[in-house]
Amino acid sequence: MGSKRLFVGVRVSVATANALAACAEMLARRAREAGVEPKWVAPASYHVTLKFLGATRDDAVGAVRDALAGACAGVQPFRFRSARLGAFASLERANVVWAGVEDGATLGELAKRVESALAALGFATEARPFHAHVTLARLREPRPVRELVLPLAEQMFAETRVDAITLFESETKPSGGVYHELARVAFAPAVPPPARPAAADPGDDTDDGWPRR
Repeated sequence: MGSKRLFVGVRVSVATANALAACAEMLARRAREAGVEPKWVAPASYHVTLKFLGATRDDAVGAVRDALAGACAGVQPFRFRSARLGAFASLERANVVWAGVEDGATLGELAKRVESALAALGFATEARPFHAHVTLARLREPRPVRELVLPLAEQMFAETRVDAITLFESETKPSGGVYHELARVAFAPAVPPPARPAAADPGDDTDDGWPRR
């Protein structure tokens, strides 16, 4: 039986992707001058990861999609802004260069909903705290990137409106990871119950017109 390498994420807006791509170009020039050769993520693949699932059986994809629909029930659309640069594990020993999120609290709450929904299907829960970010580049071996990142670290990027999450398949190729969209799961904001019609004022008369005692 086949399997796919899956993760759940939120796509960034076109404006955000363009702003991040321009920043990545500047970083790439500085990296070349410093003799550092990261693998840069294609702008079309920029996203915020909410949950990494790993190898998942093909016949489980439908259940995953249904669980994500449940996680999105009652969620209202929201916005976030990408801001500042950083690196994992640190600027001194980096294997990932990323752009952060100015206010990731709502994304964090969404990640918790996704985590809980998928834990019910048997997926392992993430022990590390959620850190909303957009990966710009990866390095094969840890390298110091402080001199590359710090001059550009305080940049503010564009805003993204979020009204859905995406189930991605990650395919590893020599040129880097390629992400295929398997399902887009839109938020389903809670619908308030219809208002009950107000009861008619009976007044002082009975149904047959006689006064009430």
